[in-house]
Amino acid sequence: MTMPTSPIPSNSMGRYQTNAPDFDPVRVWSAKQMPGCVSDLVAAQAAETPEAQAVSAHGTILSYRELDERANQLAHRLVALGVKRESIVGICMKRSPEAIVCALAVLKAGGAYLPLDPGYPIERINFMLNEARPRVLIAENPRAEQLSTGAWNVINIDTDRTQIDSQPRTATEVEVNADQLAYVIYTSGSTGEPKGVEVTHQNLLNLVFWHRQEFEVTKRDRASHLASVGFDAAVWEVWPYLTAGASLHLTADETRVSPEQLRDWLVNEEVSISFLPTALAERMLALQWPEQSALRFLLTGADTLHRYPTAGLPFQLVNNYGPTECTVVATSGRVLPGSVANILPTIGRPIANTTVFILDANLEQVPAGASGELYIGGAGVARGYLNRPDITADKFIRDPFSPEAGARLYQTGDLARQLPDGEFAYLGRIDDQIKILGYRIEPNEIVAVLDRHPSIQSSVVVARGNSCQEKQLAAYIMMRNGNPPAAEDLRTFLLNELPDYMVPSIFVSVAAMPLTANGKIDRAALPHPTTENTLRDEPFTAPRTPIEERLAKILTSLLNLNEVSVNDNFFLLGGHSLLGTQLIAKIRGAFGVELGLRTLFDTPTIADLSSEIERLILAKVESMTEDEALRLLA
Repeated sequence: MTMPTSPIPSNSMGRYQTNAPDFDPVRVWSAKQMPGCVSDLVAAQAAETPEAQAVSAHGTILSYRELDERANQLAHRLVALGVKRESIVGICMKRSPEAIVCALAVLKAGGAYLPLDPGYPIERINFMLNEARPRVLIAENPRAEQLSTGAWNVINIDTDRTQIDSQPRTATEVEVNADQLAYVIYTSGSTGEPKGVEVTHQNLLNLVFWHRQEFEVTKRDRASHLASVGFDAAVWEVWPYLTAGASLHLTADETRVSPEQLRDWLVNEEVSISFLPTALAERMLALQWPEQSALRFLLTGADTLHRYPTAGLPFQLVNNYGPTECTVVATSGRVLPGSVANILPTIGRPIANTTVFILDANLEQVPAGASGELYIGGAGVARGYLNRPDITADKFIRDPFSPEAGARLYQTGDLARQLPDGEFAYLGRIDDQIKILGYRIEPNEIVAVLDRHPSIQSSVVVARGNSCQEKQLAAYIMMRNGNPPAAEDLRTFLLNELPDYMVPSIFVSVAAMPLTANGKIDRAALPHPTTENTLRDEPFTAPRTPIEERLAKILTSLLNLNEVSVNDNFFLLGGHSLLGTQLIAKIRGAFGVELGLRTLFDTPTIADLSSEIERLILAKVESMTEDEALRLLA
């Protein structure tokens, strides 16, 4: 079952015309006529409209001329340090206009950029650097100083500014080809280690051109850039807009995780196209929106979408699917208002120059409507995994359905089926891979670190929560000596090598792992976490007051737990900023008091929250009349 490749393929909307005056729909989809690099297109925009706004963040605005010239200067410095075709350049910086300049500079120098989230543990960053062996690492303090001892040159953005600014503002004389490496981005690895995906310029350009035409991107558009640099959605958020002459807009981290604040920012900033990971997008759909808004499209993806938009929203919701190995997006489709009982929104149809097959274990196409493994072919299929020819050969296979020499399919490991209308329904993972908050997580990578703990004999990591709840990681551990460590000790141990989103929310001690008849771990038979088997930092303390009891009920429901100790830390139980906004809303409804997100960070336990709520209630009572107070206390 396939959606055939064609110069101007059909998609879930059945429409590839555009109002953008600078588009030639026929030329766009011919790979032979594509320019060699997105930096060529950005430079063309800088030449055409040099003073137009390119990037805006917290009052800092870069024009296209400034963006292009600053990238040219850094590109000259990179070339002087030996960067050339296929050279990898690491960029360890926070989401910022400067990080965009650096990525553009790498492309202008002919290299491939490797985004590294500075929030990752230093050991994880070092692993990626040592495997990727970049020619140069661009970083800001303190990471620039911490990572300066490797076999790479370091450009410290905080201290090397004078040297960079002395370089020519004109473009480098570097030729870039479509089959050349554009970027490398690491995903969680099923082998217990992260692996780098190699994406070429042709892969990237197919995404860029499809996106620009599908969403009718023009110079008037204002797009948000909210994804962390290590998340491949950031690639999608940046290049389609800068190549079209549109502007990118960045906001503070605190705003981007608060649905209400983010909605207000999108409206006030007049953003017309925004991408949000699924969990956050679902929260945004539940909010009230003004009738008039510049937002035309709300794009989402990375997790299973459970919510349909309501009628009357001022924007269209578009659900997208695609592994990193297929250049961010492989299928896409509008999600119309209304819902159908027990039927989740689809993942749409293949994007331009992309094929999708649903195959069985023998690589035969399954009957119409049957489920099978989803394979992806076409222009978005990446080159493979960096320095991993064995895994590349396993996952990137010859395309038996294509007459084109060298055509390949990527084996996703996802279950799906094609619906009668041609769209695809996502059915889950074949293996144990997990997606949480938009991040793809291989449990084996967490297990590989856990099993190095001296007290642990073996472990298994699973996701808890049903299809309509926030997924959370739970680690089941067998001890060597029967004396389990405190949960905080295990968290600290894991955080030395893993990012925080890969650290389990709860740790459950088991005497032995349940096994299936063929000797594999029986995940379905793992015990439910209880007071007795869950590791804590201190003994369990049950709620002692009516306020603590109500808070405990709210938290157990929100976090999908049986019980919560009054001294358990909300964030160490798997809570995060997005869930924090939900907790604050539930507290508002239950107690009639208003807490800020900062308060939740300062008082993250039931005991502390209870004291703060009681203080706010008493202050509220003192300002009331006697009748108002009696009604509140009743």
